Amino acid sequence: MLLLHGPASYRLPAFLEAAERLGLEAVRGLDLPERLSAHWGVESALDFARPEAAVETIAALHAAAPFAAVLAVDDAATLLAATAAARLGLPANDPAAALAARDKWVMRERFAAAGVPVPAYRRFPLAADPAEVARAVAADLGFPCVVKPLRLSGSRGVIRADDPAALAAAWARTRRIVEAAAPPPEAAFLLVEGYLPGVEVAVEGLLTGGHLRTLAIFDKPDPLEGPFFEETIYVTPSRLPAATQTAISARTAEAAAAVGLREGPVHAELRINAAEVWPIELAGRSIGGLCSNVLEFGLGTTLEALILRHAVGWELPPAAEGAGEAAGVMMIPIPRAGLLRGWSGEAAAGAVPGVTGVEITAKPNQPLAALPEAAGYLGFVFARGATPAAAEAALRRAHGELSFRIEPTLELVPVGG
Repeated sequence: MLLLHGPASYRLPAFLEAAERLGLEAVRGLDLPERLSAHWGVESALDFARPEAAVETIAALHAAAPFAAVLAVDDAATLLAATAAARLGLPANDPAAALAARDKWVMRERFAAAGVPVPAYRRFPLAADPAEVARAVAADLGFPCVVKPLRLSGSRGVIRADDPAALAAAWARTRRIVEAAAPPPEAAFLLVEGYLPGVEVAVEGLLTGGHLRTLAIFDKPDPLEGPFFEETIYVTPSRLPAATQTAISARTAEAAAAVGLREGPVHAELRINAAEVWPIELAGRSIGGLCSNVLEFGLGTTLEALILRHAVGWELPPAAEGAGEAAGVMMIPIPRAGLLRGWSGEAAAGAVPGVTGVEITAKPNQPLAALPEAAGYLGFVFARGATPAAAEAALRRAHGELSFRIEPTLELVPVGG
């Protein structure tokens, strides 16, 4: 099978390990421009920014040694995976559905057309005058509101604004982030939508023929109220009432149907308040980072193994998750921008009762950006406990043992005129 991934993928090692254990041959499709792939001698490199050429390369690889499936490991590969699978006649989501799950504007349009609840929203070109945007938002949406890029993930570039002045500042900052990512013309816009108060959860699921199997509902115990929306702790099983969890699963299934997703992994973010269960994001991929390490499905089956088994049409293990223990993961936040010079406390954090692992993924001397510019984390802490509260407490205690030394970067100032 072909695994499409970016050069700095958190997820690839877990998929490769799962494929090896299942006896599947995994071919890596690395996102790398053609000139670099030729220089480095990477045979299965694909330029995701040139999807037509990438699909032709995949078709040639398939002709030489047919794939049983084409799977996106990362968010950026979902549309290419769907397009390539359609070209090869392999089971996958329709490319239009993959686009709807990738582009927040298209997603909102699909939700609204299907009657899935969405906050009031508008799309504006990147080049729009922030003052005009603020006037339009004040008239149509009101405040507070949230500015979002169309295709970035992980809360990158997402900023809350409570008044016109804050909106103008948020607009300028998010625009710089999006422009640095060099979006295609169809994504050179920003989305502005009404802010939704409430608690937030994440849902991990698997679609088969349009039927959603909910694998886990994660509580997010830290408040996500802005101005930035940095995710830190995920804990499962959820502590929400059973009826609310049923409503969350049902709304996730409705959202997936609205955008047209029918096959494979689904990761959704939802907000719950007195008015509704609101889908915030829906992605046709599995959970990001190393967060999947806390999930296990019958006889030690990992999330990645479950996804691979589904992709090739093999029987799936029973639906029961885990062995009754609660599990949690902390995405260690980046407190400020600068150069990572080192850290301490890793052994002490790992020794906290309930903690099952500490993995620092940032590298020494690596430049760091904090949200909303950040595109990653310092690392991950994993914990298990008799209850969700116990797993959460272990994560917080372990985080308190860690200390990171981040020095400011030097800023070069031009001399003369």
